[in-house]
Amino acid sequence: MALGRYTFVKRLNGQKISTTDISSKIYFAVQNNQIGFSVMNLAELQRLDHIAANAYGDASLWWVIASASGIGWTLQCPAGTILRVPTDLNQIFSMLR
Repeated sequence: MALGRYTFVKRLNGQKISTTDISSKIYFAVQNNQIGFSVMNLAELQRLDHIAANAYGDASLWWVIASASGIGWTLQCPAGTILRVPTDLNQIFSMLR
């Protein structure tokens, strides 16, 4: 089976995590208010990797925002898309343990 380039993202002390395994956990945690997040409307020409770079200092974490927002695996979304941006990555990483 072929793996996409975003199937694995290097994180925490060189440990790799599978984004496909954690994605639904992040979404349901946000929906149930189990993790903190902020809400924003996507502006014209904004992309998830740019937002992740601003929020987390790491553009490769765009998938966290995509997962939390339930929008699938795309970097570009239409302007006006409502995003849920997890505010504490430690809450995300604790879901991996």
